[in-house]
Amino acid sequence: MGDDEKKIRAFLAIEPPAGILEAAGILQEKLKKEISGRVSWTRSQGNHLTLKFFGNVGQNDVKNICAVVKKRVASIPPLSLKIENTGCFPDSKRPRVLWLGVAGDMEKLTALQTQLEEDFQGIGFAREARRFRPHLTLGRVKNPGDVSGVNEALRSFADYRAGEFICKEVVLFQSKLAPQGAIYSKLATFNFSG
Repeated sequence: MGDDEKKIRAFLAIEPPAGILEAAGILQEKLKKEISGRVSWTRSQGNHLTLKFFGNVGQNDVKNICAVVKKRVASIPPLSLKIENTGCFPDSKRPRVLWLGVAGDMEKLTALQTQLEEDFQGIGFAREARRFRPHLTLGRVKNPGDVSGVNEALRSFADYRAGEFICKEVVLFQSKLAPQGAIYSKLATFNFSG
């Protein structure tokens, strides 16, 4: 398949309900008052818990991904997830990504993500080298030297609770890059059993 046909920038994710996204937005506003410098804040309404980023794929790839995901999640019961606690990647000395964490059915979620990685490897997608650490991205820091107050702010809101929900589906999204940030659209939705 030629590069010109791989025009769909795709990823698989869990989409939290609106109430949790609103709570994430409230936290962002609080952090903005505590952190000075250049942070690229995500739009809370487009936030999601990424299970796999595929990059640019073609229509055949999308069909193959959909077949794999549909088969994998069909037998999995819904997951109980909590969105809570703050932190940053890779560490507090060099904060690049500010996040809200995920708790709840973590063993089941991690097992699902591991199984999906194996499934995707079987259809030609390389495994993610980094360990799976589910989170909602609040903001990104291009140059950690340009910001101050990150550690203090994250400590202040370390126990922040955005809410909990029953996750009944995963979504294959398309991401289109635009000047105002990425625009997401749903390519397919896959329901868990039950």
